[in-house]
Amino acid sequence: MPNKQTDKIRNRYSRIAGIYDILESPMEHMLANWRGTLMKNIRGRVLEVGVGTGKNLAWYPDHLQVTGIDFSPAMIERAERKAAEMNREFDLRVMDVQNMDFPDNHFDSVVTSCVFCSVPDPVRGFREIRRVLKPGGRAVMLEHVRSHKPVLGAMMDILNPVPLHIYGANINRETVDNLKKAGFENSRVIDLWLDIVKLIIAEK
Repeated sequence: MPNKQTDKIRNRYSRIAGIYDILESPMEHMLANWRGTLMKNIRGRVLEVGVGTGKNLAWYPDHLQVTGIDFSPAMIERAERKAAEMNREFDLRVMDVQNMDFPDNHFDSVVTSCVFCSVPDPVRGFREIRRVLKPGGRAVMLEHVRSHKPVLGAMMDILNPVPLHIYGANINRETVDNLKKAGFENSRVIDLWLDIVKLIIAEK
């Protein structure tokens, strides 16, 4: 079923796909270190949700079977170019995490990095991730959330309308709580930067 909010955010990301890597470049050194941390916690058949322009692709060990999805066709095109430049094969598809085509219990690991700020219904997205994970599988996530520190939280509340309006990214998500609502009862959370950027490992 078409979703107007999803379509709106998809179109915004598609419009900035050509300059997305430039927009993120000031944070890339820090993000690169965290990407390496993500890869240390995955195994087996892997799904990356929100593969974007393919920034994580170079970090995957050669022996892993990796599928990447993104709801923006323009983003997938960029990721395909990077895969071709690396001479690596990845299964890259246009797909919405809120409504995935994969069968139940299909993947050993699901990876996300700075994705769930842009999913209109994050709990629905997490339920889909839980559905496609095998029993004992894990979601390994690098996500930013709203700070619970009074001053930082208030500042994020003030700033949030800017990225939300420009390309649909909500910087104030309560991602850990949303995982619990989706049925992930066993999660490990590590603060990487203040209490805003977190490594989350949620097992099914």
